[in-house]
Amino acid sequence: MDATQSSLSNCPENLREPINLWLRLDQNEETRKEVLQLCENKNWPELHQRFDTRIVFGTAGLRSRMEAGFSRMNSLIILQSTQGLANYIKEQFPNNLTAVVGHDHRFHSKEFAIVTASIFLRAGFKVFYLTPDDQFVHTPLVPFSVLNLKASVGVMITASHNPKMDNGYKVYYDNACQIIPPHDKNIAEMIQKNLEPWSTSWDWDATFKKGLETNKLVFIKDLMTEKYLMQMKRVLIHSSHLSLKDVKTPFFVYTPMHGVGAEIFAKVSSELLNLHENVDYLVVSEQRLPDPSFPTVSFPNPEEKGALSLAIKLAQENGLSLVIANDPDADRFSAAVLNKKTGKWRQLTGNEIGFLLGYYEFQLYEQQDVAFRKTHPLAMINSTVSSQMIKRMADMNGFHYEDTLTGFKWIGNKAIDLRQEGYYVPFGFEEAIGYMFPDMECDKDGISAATVFLQAYCHWMNQYQMSPFDIMEEGFGKFGVFKEYNGYYILKDLSITKTVFDFIRHEYPSTNKKYPSEIGNELIVTVFRDLTVGYQSNTKDNIPNLPVDPTSQMITVEAKPSEFSNLEGTVRLTMRGSGTEPKLKVYIEACSKSEESATNLARSTWDILKREWFRPEVTGLTTSF
Repeated sequence: MDATQSSLSNCPENLREPINLWLRLDQNEETRKEVLQLCENKNWPELHQRFDTRIVFGTAGLRSRMEAGFSRMNSLIILQSTQGLANYIKEQFPNNLTAVVGHDHRFHSKEFAIVTASIFLRAGFKVFYLTPDDQFVHTPLVPFSVLNLKASVGVMITASHNPKMDNGYKVYYDNACQIIPPHDKNIAEMIQKNLEPWSTSWDWDATFKKGLETNKLVFIKDLMTEKYLMQMKRVLIHSSHLSLKDVKTPFFVYTPMHGVGAEIFAKVSSELLNLHENVDYLVVSEQRLPDPSFPTVSFPNPEEKGALSLAIKLAQENGLSLVIANDPDADRFSAAVLNKKTGKWRQLTGNEIGFLLGYYEFQLYEQQDVAFRKTHPLAMINSTVSSQMIKRMADMNGFHYEDTLTGFKWIGNKAIDLRQEGYYVPFGFEEAIGYMFPDMECDKDGISAATVFLQAYCHWMNQYQMSPFDIMEEGFGKFGVFKEYNGYYILKDLSITKTVFDFIRHEYPSTNKKYPSEIGNELIVTVFRDLTVGYQSNTKDNIPNLPVDPTSQMITVEAKPSEFSNLEGTVRLTMRGSGTEPKLKVYIEACSKSEESATNLARSTWDILKREWFRPEVTGLTTSF
């Protein structure tokens, strides 16, 4: 009996077949040994987790922990997925077999990108490869390259701001947007038809060598970075807004959060903004270099509490008032500002940054001549779980606004649709610190966001001596005070999500309507939209204004305080089941006449929902909010 058979000799019957299949297909010695060691240790629960189900390809591509097994991220899964993706793209674009591939700095990202590019090469594609040798790129360079090279598909290996042992496989379609239905389902089906490796050879070096010799493999990082900078200079840079007058330099701190952002940020800063490190800004030295272990943060997400602590500390030590940050793959952006009126630092929320960037873009649009505005009607976009302050600004200033489902796959595709209809779309955003400037690419871009934010900051300080907090106050005065209270509940069992939503639909008290007319004694429902069952109370024939998905749970409610409450204003809330985590997410935004009353309404709505709809004592939901 050989070593493999010995390791499998005590394996449970229901594990033996998938593990044998894995060992037959996988030629990566590291992951083969991992599986055999788990068998040797008789760790059957862990093996069941890895082999009972297969990782599902969706609109976000693939994302999971890097381990051996069919439900994890590893070279075999990357190989199988790329075989399916390549065949699907060949069917859709038989005359344009071109792919863009890039990767970040995470563990195994280079390995996964090499496998991806190699499979495309073996499928007859020309591959534009962004990351030769030991180089990295920020995620936005992949959709930017797909667009500029007119490629039919792009793949970025990244897990964005996930924990350090995760990785992902993000797919862009020929329009340089993340894929939307039905492509996700069709690609998943094609992957299932291509699970058997096309070749027994895993000699990726030989495949790359042949690709270079035949000009089927082209290294393009330098070229596309140059084009990215040229495009940014053309569409995002306003030379009169670039520096702070009468303010000592440096004036801000930047952190790439142990990610890939430092290199491209330095290029943009020095070549386009005329801002130089240690002269105009400081970089958090402990977080400057790409480091996949993310040693100084518990979770590599700028939104997480404490993630900006080192950056704020550096700013305080040097008497600075602004901190900006990218997430590890530099497609998201965050900022913290010293409020000089209170003397306290505060990290801006994703919605606040979204308003500030949208307000700045509106100011720029207003400066355009009448002829431009007449032929370029303005439109802006955000996701339905994000702030409605941009909508209020659009309503009051007469420009077009639309919301979308959650995710930049929807925001980006909507931007393309609106531009085809003749609209000028300078900006779109989502509250999870994602900001899109479609003249660059129709996906979130943390470097573009940093570039625009710095110009806005300097412009407001120079022109009006106003900080971001002052600009928000100005916005509140014009459009109403908007305050959010977002949070989530943890589920012990994913099935609880449907139970909670069905209770709201079918069991919660109602006055003979298809939806609850009140929430407790405090809130009167004015609009009810259910994107799971396909109902909206205020549209023609009650058909929702956003796509319906019966496989996911999502309800949006607009409400006003009842005469029995001491609350003021209006409130909009969305609750949805997370597609990737055991969470039920809740987004609440209140609008009122004052910050105090808006904050009180948002927080009170959370408490009312907890008591009336989520009922932790009944459902077992838990929350720290």
